[in-house]
Amino acid sequence: MSVTRWWLIRHAPVPNPTGAIFGASDPVADTSDWAAASALAATLPDPAVWLTSPLRRSRQTARALHPGAEPLVEAALAEQNFGAWEGLSHDAIAARQPADAARFWEDPAANAPPEGESFAAVMARTAEALIRLTAAHAEQNLIAVIHGGSIRAAVALALDLTPAAALRLRVDHWSLTRLDHHATADGSGSWSVGCVNRLPGRDAAGR
Repeated sequence: MSVTRWWLIRHAPVPNPTGAIFGASDPVADTSDWAAASALAATLPDPAVWLTSPLRRSRQTARALHPGAEPLVEAALAEQNFGAWEGLSHDAIAARQPADAARFWEDPAANAPPEGESFAAVMARTAEALIRLTAAHAEQNLIAVIHGGSIRAAVALALDLTPAAALRLRVDHWSLTRLDHHATADGSGSWSVGCVNRLPGRDAAGR
């Protein structure tokens, strides 16, 4: 049996005093938390294949963790696209588009914001990417510096979670989630989960 190991990292936080939604938008991350970056970097394997999404906050965080890395950019691992709601707060959305907001919150996993995508769609594209990249980089370590939505989707693949259940997962900035894919000689395989939302250097002392 061969094992391919995934190290999933949520990017550094984005300054956001108004509580705006940044899914497919491309704001700058704050990577100045040296203690968080160094503690996380110390847990990561070398050699490894590094991946990011196309979004700047993902790429910035990867550089903070490993300045010499040349990550592969994988569009399918980007954050959920919130369409017309990008850059707005939840209060602003409720005030401006009450009908759309009410419809969305009836089933936030299956419903898509106007001009955006549902979390169920994020799960589908993330699963396709993980399966494809696992086959392309079998028996290697893959470090993906990505987003809360795509990390929840990856855990959902490993644990056969529904979209609604996956949305309950907490994924903090600078956190590590570990998945392993176990492939057998007959071409079948299975997933195992090592940890979810681990904060190296902070878990033992409390968050």
